[in-house]
Amino acid sequence: MTHSDLPYRPCVGIMLLNRHGEVFVGKRIDQTVEGWQMPQGGIDKGESPRQAALRELREEVGTGKAEIIAEMEDWLTYDLPPHLIGIAFHGKFRGQKQKWFAMRFTGKDSDIDLTAHEPEFSEWKWLALDSLSAVIVPFKRDTYAAVVRAFRRHAGEP
Repeated sequence: MTHSDLPYRPCVGIMLLNRHGEVFVGKRIDQTVEGWQMPQGGIDKGESPRQAALRELREEVGTGKAEIIAEMEDWLTYDLPPHLIGIAFHGKFRGQKQKWFAMRFTGKDSDIDLTAHEPEFSEWKWLALDSLSAVIVPFKRDTYAAVVRAFRRHAGEP
């Protein structure tokens, strides 16, 4: 089986925006190089993308204090870099197929608890939209650029 024969892992991504239009990013625990990202995760069997996004928010950010304000119509895909093929996602996938949601954070920073479930991030911060590409791993930059274009209008005051 070659890389191109492998399927994409269906998952969701979340652009969590605070009242200042900044976006939540977490620093991955499991990376050897520094990698920040927006919350994302797989869609469980029998779960809708919307349900998965709300679950992933609770699991990765440790809060349910957010409301969905937009959903990308299209699914976005990215391929893993060659050195991660066969390693990441237990070798079952070539990359991810993602449905992205914009959410407005309705809580306080103290409501964020990275240890509420099994931690995936070691730390977090709010970041200006235009600073995302500088902290994201290179193979996700095109995807993030598309997400920023799709949700930029939602980054302003609610």
